[in-house]
Amino acid sequence: MKQNPYNEQDADRCEIWDMLVSRDINAYCHADWSKVENDFVTSEFFAINANKNPDPSRWTLSFPSLELYRDEWLRQALHSQQTEYAECLEEAIHRATTLNEITIDGDRALARKQFNGAIKRRDNENEVLLWQTLYYLKRTIEGWKICGFTGYLPYTQ
Repeated sequence: MKQNPYNEQDADRCEIWDMLVSRDINAYCHADWSKVENDFVTSEFFAINANKNPDPSRWTLSFPSLELYRDEWLRQALHSQQTEYAECLEEAIHRATTLNEITIDGDRALARKQFNGAIKRRDNENEVLLWQTLYYLKRTIEGWKICGFTGYLPYTQ
């Protein structure tokens, strides 16, 4: 598993990285929404699906509520659990995931999480991970929370 590149010297980025990488990947691999459900500002949440298309006119408001996102997240997580992988899913997702850009301005933050890799399946095919997500975050009294995101953006380095 990847180690958090941030430390106590940069507590905000450390907390955001843990939430968006360690906790998110672990929850997804176990299809356990309860591990991440408190990471969101429910009343403000919405998400855009860029559909891996660079043209914003092709993007869709796929998740106008956290409930709709949760349902899709669980559907995908359960599908992954039913897939026979030839390697550890959690390790493979960590290997493909990068979160090096976290911009903080006051009580708001923007984090750019990238996926660039593949997971080997037992049928000798690869499940390719190649996109990026921009997360919009807010500092709350409980810590950093996700207000929304634009996901499935085309991958760029």
